[in-house]
This record gives sequence, C-alpha cells and structure tokens, in this order.
Amino acid sequence: QVQLVESGGGLVQAGDSLKLSCAASGRTFSSYAMTWFRQAPGKEREFVAAISWHSIIKDYADSVKGRFTISRDNAKNMVHLQMNSLKPEDTAVYYCAAPGTPFQFRPKSYDYWGQGTQVTVSS
Repeated sequence: QVQLVESGGGLVQAGDSLKLSCAASGRTFSSYAMTWFRQAPGKEREFVAAISWHSIIKDYADSVKGRFTISRDNAKNMVHLQMNSLKPEDTAVYYCAAPGTPFQFRPKSYDYWGQGTQVTVSS
C-alpha cells in the first residue's frame, strides 16, 4: 500500500517562504511522477506543480511560476515544494499525489493522495 505524508505547512506572512515535503512509502518511488495540488476553502482542488520520475520534466501552474520550485530526492523517497514570495491567495490545503502506473507524467487521475498540509498566508 502506498502512503504519502505531507509536512511543512504553517502560518506565514505575505512575502515569506515555506518548504513543503511529501514522504512516500510502499513502492519504487523513483519510477513515479509526483504532483502537488491545493484546495482553498470553497474552491475546487487545483494543480500546483509536477515532477517526472527522473526530475527532468517539471510543470507549474501559471499562478505559481517563478515563485514555487518542485524537487525530489529519490534516495530518500521525498518530494518537496519550495514556496517563495507567498501571497494570501496561496492559502490552501496542499496535497501530494501519485499515479498508480509508473512513468506517467500528469495523468488524468491519481490513485494515491496524502492527507494534506495547511498553508495560511496572512496579508
């Protein structure tokens, strides 16, 4: 069974930085692309950033380009999201997700989700 556990959320002020982490267990992490999503109160869950299994391909939502950086450490089964220049509109619960099939980048659906970590940015 695959498990994803996010950490690193918190309450910060606008302009501050946070680094989220997602620890994965239960299978060969290095064969799977990983994706961060977020969901703000009253809004649908939205894509934030994705990274391929070999870290060569990265993709970002337009709203976070230039501010957020996704990375991974396959030796430690970890994926990170460095968030800089945070804005109040970044406030949301952030989730990491993984597909059930290896070597799929940004599939239509995801089989595994973490429990989420809250990020709150005050103005």
